[in-house]
Amino acid sequence: MAQYKGTMREAGRALHLLKKREKQKEQMQVLKQRIAEETLSKSKVDRKFSAHYDAVEAELRSSTVGLVTLDDMKARQEALVRERERQLAQRERREQRRRQLEAQRKRERRRAQRRQIRSLSFSPDDDDDDGHPAGGAADGDPGAEPAARARARRPLGKDPAVDTSFLPDREREEEERRLREELRREWEARRERVKREEVEVTFSYWDGCGHRRAARIPKGSTVQQFLRRALQALRPDFRELRAASAEQLMFVKEDLILPHYHTFYDLIVAQARGKSGPLFAFDVHDDVRLRSDAALEKDESHAGKVVLRSWYEKNKHIFPASRWEPYDPEKRWDRYTVR
Repeated sequence: MAQYKGTMREAGRALHLLKKREKQKEQMQVLKQRIAEETLSKSKVDRKFSAHYDAVEAELRSSTVGLVTLDDMKARQEALVRERERQLAQRERREQRRRQLEAQRKRERRRAQRRQIRSLSFSPDDDDDDGHPAGGAADGDPGAEPAARARARRPLGKDPAVDTSFLPDREREEEERRLREELRREWEARRERVKREEVEVTFSYWDGCGHRRAARIPKGSTVQQFLRRALQALRPDFRELRAASAEQLMFVKEDLILPHYHTFYDLIVAQARGKSGPLFAFDVHDDVRLRSDAALEKDESHAGKVVLRSWYEKNKHIFPASRWEPYDPEKRWDRYTVR
């Protein structure tokens, strides 16, 4: 009977230990899963800590072989994390120190190079005939060392015999910029003087026949400004123009309809040509189209025509309006035969 009771107690103790081990295994699995989740979440936030947690987990696995309690597991995990962070901090300090030493070595090398460059001298007066440095001090002379330091501090200069025009030169570039700016101002002043010069434009008000007039305007005036001046001279003699404005008029020169925004200065500078003569000449000759050799004429010009747009729309199929067309600066009329 006593032996039976002892066997029962051993069986109960074994069952209790088995349940305890099963519980510890479940706790271990939960802890490992939690560590894995924390590691995964931290790697998503910042991947540079992934190696740190992987190393901690590997160390934790190797140090927890067998059955351990949850408190021991947490204590070992915290200890491993602190140790790993301390190692990372030491490694970061060593890397920072290495970078500082490397930067200091670079600065020292640059200083040494600058000192070596300053120590060079190309002056022909550095050595005398005896091979001693200039200044009268020989080897062993106390004044030799200060003289050498003075020569080392002497700045280097350019050799005037060497062509350096291909090299960047701030003074030369500044002088060229100043010269270009001066030439630009001079050219603009000359252009303004030319624009202020007056030119006499002979024109005819065309309503089927010509009524010749003349007006003086500055060369910088636009076609619209010229039409306003012409309209003032024509209104007293022509009733249909008394209520008209410059926008209702057209200016036809050498069978080309000139836009209102073009200036006479632009025509003169471009040496523009029309179908029957130059657009930049405002003196009047006979109508070259009335001559048998009109196709050979290049220099003759005749009066421009001031026309109402309404008259042109009604008569644009009748000569001479049938020959008129808008002015195109890109088109060269001197290449075509005038018919």
